[in-house]
Amino acid sequence: MQIIAKCPGCGGTSSLDSSAADRRIRCRKCGLLFKIPGLNELPKAINVIKKAKSTIYVDEEGKSYG
Repeated sequence: MQIIAKCPGCGGTSSLDSSAADRRIRCRKCGLLFKIPGLNELPKAINVIKKAKSTIYVDEEGKSYG
């Protein structure tokens, strides 16, 4: 499974594999450290994406927005 995360600082996106779930990553563009939600949190995020039909955003606390 591939996870696409958007940096809450600069808006840069990163394409990650499932091993990044429930971890903190550093944005390649601006260096900000932010959390990727765990795999158990992803179904909720996927439902948000399906309803919004857009990009999902993950903030520093690992909360997903779509």
